Amino acid sequence: MQKMRILVVTPEGVIFDDDVLGITLPGSDGEFGVYPNHCSLISLLKTGVIEILSQGQTKEYVAIDWGYARIEHDRVDILANGAVAIDQNGQISQNLERAKTLLKKASSDEILLSGALSKLDCLTGR
Repeated sequence: MQKMRILVVTPEGVIFDDDVLGITLPGSDGEFGVYPNHCSLISLLKTGVIEILSQGQTKEYVAIDWGYARIEHDRVDILANGAVAIDQNGQISQNLERAKTLLKKASSDEILLSGALSKLDCLTGR
């Protein structure tokens, strides 16, 4: 199976850097998926949750406030103003609260915010 490199960077440093099978991004015109050999493009990213399909067919999540994605055929580079990896160092509940705080500060768009928070709530089974 083909892989692609995903790099998520904020001013504080690298949040995620690994080879994956695919990614779903919160684009300015709605969510969109990217898989290996995608056409090259640059997209504005809105407040939301990035869903990453790892090589083990599991999903990892990163909440972002906003940013940009540069997509090439074998990699996606994401520059985000702020981001929280949900399952980082096994601290899921603490990171979920940090992610919710980040999202709430980032957007006054109630519909956008409720969709992103709902996605985070689904991770905890609430």
